[in-house]
Amino acid sequence: METAELDLLTDTLRKTMSDASGAELDEALTALGWPEMLAELPEVAVPLVFRLLGETGAHAPVLNDVVLGRASGETVPLPYAGGRWVLWPRSGSGTGLDEEIPLAAVPEGSPVPLAAGRRAVGWWLLGSGRAMLALARAHALDRTQFGKPIAAFQAVRHRLAETLVALEGAEACLVAATDDLGSLLAKAAAGDAALTAARHCQQVLGGIGFTAEHALHRHVRRALLLDGLLGSSRELTREAGEVVRRSGSAPRVVEL
Repeated sequence: METAELDLLTDTLRKTMSDASGAELDEALTALGWPEMLAELPEVAVPLVFRLLGETGAHAPVLNDVVLGRASGETVPLPYAGGRWVLWPRSGSGTGLDEEIPLAAVPEGSPVPLAAGRRAVGWWLLGSGRAMLALARAHALDRTQFGKPIAAFQAVRHRLAETLVALEGAEACLVAATDDLGSLLAKAAAGDAALTAARHCQQVLGGIGFTAEHALHRHVRRALLLDGLLGSSRELTREAGEVVRRSGSAPRVVEL
């Protein structure tokens, strides 16, 4: 895909996600050619769509399509942190897990290939983390104390810098991930980076970051929810450690 085409697609998707969410966005993505993009250019479509979902705060049940390997309108039970299983229906309102995303708890599901889904959720977490960082950075530049922007204070700059480093590292893991173990580690890194962003950005924003009126709280909730989907960062890190323990060596995840 040419750069101009990619830029146009990015702008179109971002505007669409700013105007719609849930089942409405699911239909809009289908009209924009999501099934064809997933089938023909998954290496472009998946990172782009899921990163923008994170940046805009929108949601759609298209993770089903990535896990199934096709945009068929079907749903599939997905593992969740703590040994639970959830179903993401194509329509519906929020549940106890999240007031927006209609995740429904189910007794148990059959094992499904998770590598592609973990990478997709990883890109979503990355987009949410970058959205939180942008909000905190803007606040740090605008808010003044003692006659200067709080962005001039080392404590604030260190929190923002640590967040940026975590997000950049997670993106590198996602770009490099191709197999099961690489995807597992990338999703763990993205979840950890998003939680780091939530923690540091909420501190930078201070009291306003804890209010429902500010946009940050939606991204924090989304990061907490997505971290648990297809395995939390803590669970996946332990799982990777078990792989290393069983094999007696650490496999090469990426060729440098």
